[in-house]
This record gives sequence, C-alpha cells and structure tokens, in this order.
Amino acid sequence: MKFPLLIAGGLMALGLAGCRAPRSDSCPATADATGGRIPAITSENGVTYTNKLPKRYSYIPRVYPVDERGFSPVDKALARAYAREELIADDDEGSLNPYVLKVISGYPLDGSYPYHCGWKPREYDIYNGVTQDMWYQGMVVAKAYPDGSRCSYCCGFTFEVFIRAMKLRNIQKGLEPDDFNGMTFNDLFNMLQLWYIEGKGDSEQRGIVGYGLGRAITQLETARPGDFLSYSTTPPGGHAVIFIDWLRDAQHHIVGLKYFSSNLSGSKGVGYGQGKFSDANGGRGILRNSLKIARVGAIQDYRPFNRAEIPVRNAYAPTQPTRVIYVPQPK
Repeated sequence: MKFPLLIAGGLMALGLAGCRAPRSDSCPATADATGGRIPAITSENGVTYTNKLPKRYSYIPRVYPVDERGFSPVDKALARAYAREELIADDDEGSLNPYVLKVISGYPLDGSYPYHCGWKPREYDIYNGVTQDMWYQGMVVAKAYPDGSRCSYCCGFTFEVFIRAMKLRNIQKGLEPDDFNGMTFNDLFNMLQLWYIEGKGDSEQRGIVGYGLGRAITQLETARPGDFLSYSTTPPGGHAVIFIDWLRDAQHHIVGLKYFSSNLSGSKGVGYGQGKFSDANGGRGILRNSLKIARVGAIQDYRPFNRAEIPVRNAYAPTQPTRVIYVPQPK
C-alpha cells in the first residue's frame, strides 16, 4: 500500500497504561558520549531519571525505511492481496479471520520488527505501538516510532493488524477501504483507546462489540485462529495477541494458547509465542478467567452502534506526527 507524505504539527497529551508490559529494553536507547549514563534529570511529568536516558529523549528522527514505491516490507509482502491479484477465501462465517491471518503472514520473523514499550516516561505523544503509521480517512490514527525502527508493542501491533485486515477485506469486496461500519476518525481513535485499555473494563473485545463489528467469544472451544485476544497473568502482567491455537495436555484439555503478537522483551519482537494457564503451570502464567476474546464478523452482520452507549476515552489527543514520513531512503 502506498501512503501519502505528511507534515503536521502539535504534541499529544500523555496517556494512561495502554502498554501492557512496562519494559523498554528491546528497543534500546542510543548511548551518549558517557556510555548512556546521565546526570539526574527530571522530566516534564515529574519523573526523575538517573541511569540511561529513555529512548524518547535520545532517539534520532529518521526517514521511515521504504522502497522506491513507498512500500515497507509488510506492504510489499501483502501488495498482491491489496491489489486483488491474490484473493482471500472467506470462512464459513464470513469473518475477518482469514484476512487477519493473511496480514500477519506478511511480517518478517527475523527480528527486523522489534519490540519496544516505553513505560517511564510514556510515549503516546510520539508513538502508539504500531510498526508504521496507520491511516484512516486521511489522518494518522496510530503513530509509528519516529526513528524508523519499526518497533511495536502488543496492543499497538494487534490494532495495526486489525486496521490492515479491515482495509484488505473492504478492498477485496470492492468497498471503501476507510469505512469500518460507518465509523468516523474519532470513533476509530476512541476504539484504539478501548483497545489499549485506557479505562476500567476496556479491551479489544469491548471495542469490537461496542462498534458493532463483531461478537465476544465466551466458549474456549469456539475460538478460531485470527480472533483477537487479551489476557492477564500472575505475577501481574498482561498481553494482547492474535489467537492461533490452544495448547492441550495428554487428555486434550486446554492448558494454554499459541498466539501471534509483538512479543515481550527477550524475544525477536513480532512473531509467534505461547503461554500456559496458571492453573496448569504451578500457579504462574495466564489467568484462565481473564481471557477476553473477540471476533470481527461478516460485513453484512455489522450492527448499528450508539455512540452514547460507548465510553469516551480522553487519555490522549489524536494529533498528527511532526515529521515527514514514507519517502525512499537515499541510495
């Protein structure tokens, strides 16, 4: 897919805890002349740093790396599908799942799409956890890190896959790519904040169901590859993933799950992972009862939504990037 150039201004207010794992060492900050050690400083939000300068204060803005057509590696891998030269077969429900699976097949698994989640300080004014800027109705609804590194974090990555898959299905059906059940830009930006769990009771499931796009999956055996899923863990933590399959024991009981996501620190970033339920893993792992699973259904099954019934989240403002993006690197 080609994306337009954008020069825009403005900063965005800092947000709440949408990044589910407060780790940031997978996308390390650039070291300074002192080896990355700095004197104690206090940021605008009152947080004092005495060790390595956080990435947001030390990154070097760079042109996002694309080819001469403006394609990223993922755009290039999916180009034939978006051009309708490769048609995706619908499943028996007409759900979004086959398109989700097609989209994730386009991501390289070689570590070139790393994980990064800046927790202190939060980075929502410059970064929304997506590997490249995600556009909707002529504006950027989710921003990539401005150093061109293609890093991501879990809920940002799954939101990116959702947007790509929705556009892919619309294009293959001959529909307007940027029409998700009549949602406006502000609707989708609010859904992003539900997706990132900016308030009590929020989840991907809440956004998908609230905006009439699909339904909650409550029976584990009915989950399918390509469903969107989030969970909590013990010790306390959580993850947002795309469901692939269940892990089962010798008696065929479900004891965990396999998934695709932007994996936690220590992995190679975007790729496949798995985890066991705590009740099958000595008390540590995924909390079985915390699972929230949702499936985006067939286009003809979309339901009207009532904005007055959907929580409005104002964790941060939908300002646009302050940089020029998506131009070929000089050779």
